[in-house]
Amino acid sequence: DPIITEYVNRVGQNIVRNSDVKVPVSIKVLETDEPNAMALPGGFFFVNTGLIKLAENEAEVAGVMGHEIAHIAARHGTRQMTKAGIANLATLPMMILGGGWAMYGIYQATNIAIPMAFLRFSRADEAEADMLGLQYMYKAGYDPNGFVEMFERLESMEKRKPGTISKVFMSHPPTGDRIVKVQEMIAKYLKEKPEYVVTTSEFDEVRDRLLMLDNRHKATP
Repeated sequence: DPIITEYVNRVGQNIVRNSDVKVPVSIKVLETDEPNAMALPGGFFFVNTGLIKLAENEAEVAGVMGHEIAHIAARHGTRQMTKAGIANLATLPMMILGGGWAMYGIYQATNIAIPMAFLRFSRADEAEADMLGLQYMYKAGYDPNGFVEMFERLESMEKRKPGTISKVFMSHPPTGDRIVKVQEMIAKYLKEKPEYVVTTSEFDEVRDRLLMLDNRHKATP
């Protein structure tokens, strides 16, 4: 949907401009109910529609996007790929189909079994992405508490229904300990601003549009 993809791209590119990313970032929206996002080597970044539907405001979406953009900035995926010895992209099965990393993300989103062990970030990588992502969203003007609120929501969802959050998209789901550390970083390092972006009318419109499209799909025999 052009309205949804344009909105998501604009929010994401605003965070990219306020980050340390050194490569162009290509942002795509995937129609799947899993509330998550995923970054791949080379600046490919995927946002699930389930993330937008779960969020209550734009700052919450920006928090998850900031975290994933931080993985790109810190080149975590590239380092993991190198560690796993996958230096030649031609060894990846989807390359036979011709699509590169973009096709890789799409195939993973549709649950085709392609190993992604080299993208399972370490706890140190996740902690660094939390720290950097928090700074990026703050610099972009968003309320950093949105970061905490969204990760609390994801943690609560995973506790209520284990397996809701695909481990392909988030190898280390948010934990109470990580949330506490983020709260400490906000209090210690991020100077309070007179005003923040919490949400926008566009977020409400896009979220309502997604729900409308969902209902339309369900009503179609």
